[in-house]
Amino acid sequence: MTIDFHTFLVRVSRLLGSWLFALVSRIIAAGYFFCSPRVKESRRLYAALYPHRSRYYHLWCTFRQYQNFTTIHFDRFLGNQGSAPECIRLGGEGLEARLNQGGAILLMSHLGNWEMAARLLMQQRQDLRLLLYMGVKEKEGVERTQKEELQRAGVSIIGVDQGVSSPFAAVEGVRVLQSGGLVSMTGDVIWRPDQRRIAVTFLGAIAYVPEAPFIFALVSGAPIFVFFAFRTGTNRYQFTFSEPIWIKSVGRSERQQVIAEAAQHYADLLEEALRTHPFEWYHFDRFLHSPSLEPDTA
Repeated sequence: MTIDFHTFLVRVSRLLGSWLFALVSRIIAAGYFFCSPRVKESRRLYAALYPHRSRYYHLWCTFRQYQNFTTIHFDRFLGNQGSAPECIRLGGEGLEARLNQGGAILLMSHLGNWEMAARLLMQQRQDLRLLLYMGVKEKEGVERTQKEELQRAGVSIIGVDQGVSSPFAAVEGVRVLQSGGLVSMTGDVIWRPDQRRIAVTFLGAIAYVPEAPFIFALVSGAPIFVFFAFRTGTNRYQFTFSEPIWIKSVGRSERQQVIAEAAQHYADLLEEALRTHPFEWYHFDRFLHSPSLEPDTA
């Protein structure tokens, strides 16, 4: 039987203490910071977020980002050891009211800990039907464990293959919405080269967001709720929910305009949240597409 490193670390940390898991995670994150080519993308983002600060400050922000990312795994470890997370909710009244009337779309982002949000939603509402669309990678280690734990918590998961588009995945999402459930989709990641996308303005640059969540809202008549789960301390979180974003049914000639407006609304909420929680941005691929944001490599 082969045991991967993550499983080995979890088992040893159960014996020696959670401090070991935290320490090793931070060392691994530091290694990625010094070696990963993706560091350049984080520097581009922080250069756009803090245009008047030096490149050394942007590099420091990137280091903090990589270190903060370890808290996702650390809090998952604590949760699996029986330490229940604490949370407070801001702005969830609109979602609660909608759950008594029909389905809704939760637009998640790689800002904050959306995995913890999914777990806590299921804990707080046992009868909730939650379908989560997640990307499928060729080699999954920790990600596979993450999906298995979410499924044990009662979350239904549909893998979005980065190379193949399946119409059956979309049909299942519409069924969940029609039954009054929640469908959670990624709002800030393009999974496939042929995936339909929308250009939005973000931090003064151009970014692309997937069109699918907004098409789902248009076709199903369900509202979109943008939500974030921000860490306020060890195993403690604050949920924030936007007001519902409705995409009204219009003629074919106006459809693209209303979808673009909804996508820009999401981008504005994402930017506002990023400015408040800059070091919980866990999107490590290119998001901004302005050549002027290339970091100084000197």
